[in-house]
Amino acid sequence: MAKRALITGITGQDGSYLAEFLLEQGYEVFGLVRRTSTINFGRIHHIQDRINLIPGDMLDQTSLQEAIHTSQPDEVYNLAAQSFVGTSWQQPTLTGNVTALGVTRILDAIRHAKSDARFYQASSSEMFGKVRETPQRETTPFYPRSPYGVAKVYGHWNTVNYRESYDMFAVSGILFNHESPRRGIEFVTRKITWNAARISLGQIDKLYLGNPDSRRDWGFAGDYVRAMWMMLQQDEPEDFVIATGETHSVREFVDVAFEALNLSVEDHVVFNDPRYTRPAEVDLLVGDSTKAGQKLGWEPNNSFREMVHGMLEADIKALTEGTRTF
Repeated sequence: MAKRALITGITGQDGSYLAEFLLEQGYEVFGLVRRTSTINFGRIHHIQDRINLIPGDMLDQTSLQEAIHTSQPDEVYNLAAQSFVGTSWQQPTLTGNVTALGVTRILDAIRHAKSDARFYQASSSEMFGKVRETPQRETTPFYPRSPYGVAKVYGHWNTVNYRESYDMFAVSGILFNHESPRRGIEFVTRKITWNAARISLGQIDKLYLGNPDSRRDWGFAGDYVRAMWMMLQQDEPEDFVIATGETHSVREFVDVAFEALNLSVEDHVVFNDPRYTRPAEVDLLVGDSTKAGQKLGWEPNNSFREMVHGMLEADIKALTEGTRTF
């Protein structure tokens, strides 16, 4: 009998890659989708006839409990969130309600409706914020620097709390930045590749960015969803850092993208635009995924350069063909 999985946030970048992966493993896949005035199923359009979509909302306890009751999942992957750090400064209360309290709601729904389901919580490297040590590992103290980071810390610790209080198989994956052609265009990585493609096609002339010296540990989203699944296949529930162990600056990301298109950074990119500065910045994040390598056997398959080039190719194709982007 096929395993059943429920994914919240299935229409997002990670949710779509995870749904594909679980279908390949023979799972029956259910996805929680929020009712909105504009439907955005673009990332899952190619697999929509193979998955079961259930209406629900991370703000509504009853709908979450009903989703668990309907899907009767063996595994629940909580990927739903207000996930853009920049927006969390403009909408801090909403971010807390969805990204923090939403975790409590889904955990409690599982506890009451399917207590033996295994639970994965999407934690974030943004929880480390103003880092206490480098590289960051599972034991590194948290020091979040945004309402988003604070909300993720709440969700992380509540996952630990439910695991220890109710004997639930509940784990958190502390994932460092991971990108793909399905990344939302508001994120700096996709903003770079999308606009570099537009410049190369003569559609615009300038790209405006914030701090060029911010450094991140960037991997490919498709590699990272595999780690989520691996965590739920273990005998005992544990939390894991998932990262490449390499760090690159925003400027390096720009350099790789513009070099691939034979474009001059100096001619087309304006850094330190005040519109893209935040009240508090995170300067450096780089993860140590040694534990994941040893216990899960996980390692990334795609390099930084391969990831950037793949995003560029997809954006050039979308712009040339006039297809929809995310």
